[in-house]
Amino acid sequence: MNEPARSPSTAALDWSALECRLDTDGVATTPPLLSAQQCAEVSAMFGDDARFRSTVHMARHGFGEGSYRYFADPLPPLVQQLRAELYPPIAAVANRWAARLGEDRFPTDLDALLVECAALGQHRPTPLVLRYGPGGYNCLHQDVYGDLTFPLQLLVMLSRPDEDFTGGESVFVEQRPRRQSRPIVRRPRQGEAVIFPVRHRPRRGARGYGRVQLRHGVSAVHSGERYVLGVIFHNAR
Repeated sequence: MNEPARSPSTAALDWSALECRLDTDGVATTPPLLSAQQCAEVSAMFGDDARFRSTVHMARHGFGEGSYRYFADPLPPLVQQLRAELYPPIAAVANRWAARLGEDRFPTDLDALLVECAALGQHRPTPLVLRYGPGGYNCLHQDVYGDLTFPLQLLVMLSRPDEDFTGGESVFVEQRPRRQSRPIVRRPRQGEAVIFPVRHRPRRGARGYGRVQLRHGVSAVHSGERYVLGVIFHNAR
């Protein structure tokens, strides 16, 4: 079975700037993490049943219109590398958020997080590939999966907006206490990632930091096919 080329180094990412965007906007977009070839290779995996542990057809569950597939262990090397390389700097952000909210800290490396997941019965890997055709969309939701929920996740756009598909914006809605909800729309280019909260993030108010909830989804695809790689760090029950 042919494997995709290894991912480029993520060491050059400006984590100070990304954290600033997360604190200010709630979401942050990276420069391209994958090449066009790597994006095409990951998209092509969608048709290989042996790579996946389960498939979800959204319409059957009222989730939207489209489908997604969770990778089985062992993850493809490219996906595993992204997950492992991105976890430590994202965990540093997560732990600063936890300190502001008085929450428990998270391990500084991915293997230790997965050990904690396993102790709580969360053994199933959560990275996935999503595919939307014309009319496809994803309702607003949160990716929790168990008692241990790591607070940040990311999506990597595998397709080319306005070339492979039209429409299909990434939509986030921040639910602010005693205020109307705030919509956020991002349109990453091929290979770029969007980092965002799984459930909530800290937001400074007049009395210090409080939690603001966030849900995410996808607006309707008008034409073509939209493929996305989702990287969630905690495993599922």
